[in-house]
Amino acid sequence: MSPPFRWLLSLTLALALTGCSEESSEEDAGTRLDAGSTLDSGTSVDAGASEDSGTTLDSGTSDADAGTRDAGDPSSQDAGSGSSDAGPQADAWDGGAETLPELSDWLTPPLYSECSLTLPTGSPITDCKDLSLFDLSSCPAGAFDTLESVGTYHLLGRGLSGYVTVSYGLTLPFDGAPGTLNGRPLTRQSVGPGSFVFSTSFAATPPYIPARDFTFVGCTRPEPRRVNGCYVQCADGKVRSQGTFTALRPSWGRGESESSGGLTLHGEASVPLGFPVDVYVAKDHAYVVAIGDKADAGGLAVFDVKNRSKPVLTKRIQLPGDSYWNGVWAKGDALYIASTKAGVIVYDISNPADPQYMRAVPGEAIAVHTVHVQGDRLYAMAPEPASQTLLFDVTSPLSPVLLNRVTVSGEWGGPHDATAYGDRLYINSTSSGFVAFDVSNPEHALELGAYVFGRQYAHASAVGTFAGRTIAFEGGEGVNAHLRVLDVTDPANMRLIGEYGLRPHFSIHNMILKGTKLYIAYYHEGVRVLDVSVPPKPREVAYFNTFLETQPGRSSGMFEGAIGIRVPGDGYVYVVDTARGLLIFNEL
Repeated sequence: MSPPFRWLLSLTLALALTGCSEESSEEDAGTRLDAGSTLDSGTSVDAGASEDSGTTLDSGTSDADAGTRDAGDPSSQDAGSGSSDAGPQADAWDGGAETLPELSDWLTPPLYSECSLTLPTGSPITDCKDLSLFDLSSCPAGAFDTLESVGTYHLLGRGLSGYVTVSYGLTLPFDGAPGTLNGRPLTRQSVGPGSFVFSTSFAATPPYIPARDFTFVGCTRPEPRRVNGCYVQCADGKVRSQGTFTALRPSWGRGESESSGGLTLHGEASVPLGFPVDVYVAKDHAYVVAIGDKADAGGLAVFDVKNRSKPVLTKRIQLPGDSYWNGVWAKGDALYIASTKAGVIVYDISNPADPQYMRAVPGEAIAVHTVHVQGDRLYAMAPEPASQTLLFDVTSPLSPVLLNRVTVSGEWGGPHDATAYGDRLYINSTSSGFVAFDVSNPEHALELGAYVFGRQYAHASAVGTFAGRTIAFEGGEGVNAHLRVLDVTDPANMRLIGEYGLRPHFSIHNMILKGTKLYIAYYHEGVRVLDVSVPPKPREVAYFNTFLETQPGRSSGMFEGAIGIRVPGDGYVYVVDTARGLLIFNEL
């Protein structure tokens, strides 16, 4: 199995172990939120059969940007100077904070519906699409009389164990084309006025997962954009699993408008590549990388952004056989691209509109997922073929020199991202947690401690100094994953001191710390800006909802929407949206 696919399997297995629920209170969500109630929140998920859950993409890098530098210099986005990047405190925080209990991302919601399968799990079954096997006596007549036959739905299923065990995306195209579940064609489709029933089949994924058939039957419609019901999964002629589900047709949550708090869209440009995921800004140019999909290969798109209201595409770069470009960073005349085939690809951007290929490091087949630069150090997070973080000397930016390979103790999920701050490197090591290293001597990096909890999927972070304390903002990925605020002053004893989250269906992808503001790319929830001057109590001050289901290129996957973000200090915020492409906002 090639490195990218082995890494994707690790991600899906991690998601499959994350039990969550929807239709839950904020207490159920394990978050102490300042965001108010979640109008559409309902259930949160464990992406149980997430080996089938479509595009499991996650990209980009996390910056802990320090202060304001010359935005024309690529080093203006280098993260973590080691000095306080929190700026003056509007409401002085004395550094004190209660240690909060870790509730993890597990949830055990009540049944979503009273309907059920009449056969016990393990029973022989002839036809998984046989509706007579469902007890629908509790389902009210007329529940779906006004239901539309088009749109996208996020399905979250609660198994008999009480945990959410299914997370799927249903797409019913607006042009009337046949529907799909996670990209697989429906074998039965009766969704519209009077009915919410569909089935599909998934091929086997040897050696562990057999071919499976699914049927979902709606029962109630508790909200105009929500359907609750029951489902069955069949394999090898038997009932493999069953339970109840909730299906949310996404909209802007909590009754929100498009934007609030003064965050304004100034410019927008589509990205002529597969699935855009990350952006870096240098020399008045935005460099957007993308992962290949069914429609197009991945690669690099270069935009001239001197006029922020009218980004101009100057070049598109793609390399044959290398279509999974997931992270990007620049230093001086060098542009570094994370490739799952070649490691770190180095381009010369002395002419910023026309990057020229130089080399790939470390010169071997290795899957690098993200890249991060601090000062003269380049960090490359490589989950495959062996989980490791590569440390390079980039004193000569176009000629990186490998210094070391760092591995987290007990790691199996692989590093996703990392933030360098002072002499410490904080690695988001997926299933192994949020791990701190002393890298003052890069050739002898020392593991200092970690923040770990059950079924964790540490994904992105930003780090700064507040009231003399080193504070990390750490975000997971997956259903009910959210922002955790950690006091990491003593890395051997990291403490949870605050949290922030929105609808448990959708998680954070990336974040940037600028002064006392934290800018978050929050998938379906768009761009969120938090005032973190008092870290235990992050407060949302602005947002922009980038997601609409009717936008061209939208899918029903959970990893859709705002995915990559940069705040280079030039007065603007650069965001990558998976369907819309490059978006440019004003910095607050």
